[in-house]
Amino acid sequence: MSVSIAANTKTRAEEVIARCKRLASFSEDHGSIRRTFLSPPMHDCHREITAWLSEAGARVTVDAAGNLRGAYPGAQSDAPRLLIGSHLDTVPNAGAYDGVLGVVIAVALVESLQGRQLPFAIEVAGFSEEEGVRFGTPFIGSRALAGMLDEKLLNRQDAKGISVRGAIENFGLNPADIPRAIMSDDTLAYLEFHIEQGPVLESLGRPLGAVEAIAAQTRMEFLFRGRANHAGTTPMHLRHDAIAAAAEWIVAVERTAHNHPGLVATVGQIEAKPGATNVIAGEARMTLDVRHKSNEVHDGAVDALVRISEEIATRRGLSLQQKVLLSQRAVTMEPFLVEQIQEAIRSTGCQPHRMTSGAGHDAMILAEKVPAAMIFLRSPGGISHDPAESVEVDDVAKALECGLHLLDQLANSSEFQKRMCRA
Repeated sequence: MSVSIAANTKTRAEEVIARCKRLASFSEDHGSIRRTFLSPPMHDCHREITAWLSEAGARVTVDAAGNLRGAYPGAQSDAPRLLIGSHLDTVPNAGAYDGVLGVVIAVALVESLQGRQLPFAIEVAGFSEEEGVRFGTPFIGSRALAGMLDEKLLNRQDAKGISVRGAIENFGLNPADIPRAIMSDDTLAYLEFHIEQGPVLESLGRPLGAVEAIAAQTRMEFLFRGRANHAGTTPMHLRHDAIAAAAEWIVAVERTAHNHPGLVATVGQIEAKPGATNVIAGEARMTLDVRHKSNEVHDGAVDALVRISEEIATRRGLSLQQKVLLSQRAVTMEPFLVEQIQEAIRSTGCQPHRMTSGAGHDAMILAEKVPAAMIFLRSPGGISHDPAESVEVDDVAKALECGLHLLDQLANSSEFQKRMCRA
């Protein structure tokens, strides 16, 4: 069945942006946006999105991990499903579009069908958590769909001592039902629209990009321990200065990244103790974030930076502790879907750009279970995770056009038909 491309996509794009701003008003903080895993404002988001989806003909539920799930039927009652979604949680002091835009676009695509049914059903997913803010670990929502929400994660506690399990119960859900959140065996693929959160598409003058891979990512913590002492009486050659070691290592981190094309490496936090102007620092604690689309390059860089930190500590007479906080392997998006997305972008009159996502997304979790792909929208100024985060109406209109073309292509693709037969 063919999907007609609506002539009023700009009007619908304006509505999408207005809806994102509406959801942004549901926040834990007054005057800024913060919406963490199953915090009270998530109830408000669910209420709004449920109303939109129900009016469009979808049956809406909330699973035991707090994910909103909207099922729009296919032409046959037993039709397999295409999953489209993103996350509803935010970082502190957030913008209005990271994650939420992908959910609202998915809703708008269902609405644009105006009751028409495709050879496959569409399931809209608004994931309860992706950012990792409340519990220090990301992707709680999509892990539930992938069957990866284990007891260790459920017992993890936030700063107030509330566990993930407790947060689920406090939200009015039953953790015992989590196995029922696992996505259906007849799920064909996962698609995610998302702002780029970077400057690449803007620098190229292109509204949309086809994500071909999500970069590998490692987050670590390093602690140099030296000896605190008087800043005025301790000669330079007799010091064991933890901050000086940290400074040397931070420069090495930057140099390593510059020496490997495509690699990004960041020391985002540093804490020195005792933290007095006239005292040599006895401790320096830092975080490291390393990302690259190639697991080989990524792993080599991480190993090199660990070796450099050890060499610096030994040479300066310091001790060193290291801890891995997060380790995600690079994920390749489904080639067939990437090609289909490129074709859909061309159908909007735009030139597609294949790109790697430097940020983590729910797609990298679901890609372990089903074919997955992403469409990026240009981020004006490359700004994200900030109140200045924005999107252009025309870019959202192009994304909607792209999505409708993509649904049309998949509905008429012989290869996708074969996938449906196997589902």
